[in-house]
Amino acid sequence: MPRRLDYSARYPLHTTKEVYAALQNRDLWDTRIEEMRKHSPNDLVRLEAGDNGIEVETRHVLPRESLPDLAQAVMRKDMTITRTERYSAFGPEVTGEYTTFLPGGPGTLEGTMRLFPTETGCTLRTSSYATVQLPFLGRKLEQLMLVNLIDLFRAEAEVTQRWLDQQHRVA
Repeated sequence: MPRRLDYSARYPLHTTKEVYAALQNRDLWDTRIEEMRKHSPNDLVRLEAGDNGIEVETRHVLPRESLPDLAQAVMRKDMTITRTERYSAFGPEVTGEYTTFLPGGPGTLEGTMRLFPTETGCTLRTSSYATVQLPFLGRKLEQLMLVNLIDLFRAEAEVTQRWLDQQHRVA
């Protein structure tokens, strides 16, 4: 049974339209990737944005020696994670999903996203699901994956918030 964890990135003073437009902007994604490169190799593989929605693919490389001991026991080399995010066309509520590909990984990681307005701005809520098919270690690895994913989402949200604030000051 997969483990689930939710994360909400709140963007006070920014509308869903502003956040959605940011998600369509290559400059935001380049800024996010540059920040993530401070921790490990990361690349923006593809960004397609138009009237029908957004699709973005990123690649994160986590060096094996930086993985927790439990993960190193399972992974024999660096962990390369390809994440594809898909967002619906803009509307009163934007929905989306993400999938990951972990070659040689013992499980799956995927989720759904929802961008919606709030009284003070908007929120991007991500619900993530981790499944690891290993006896005895599965539940611990699932929790480890989700906790580390939350750290990633938090860092990405902080970069996005700074980027939005900077765009707002420029405008």
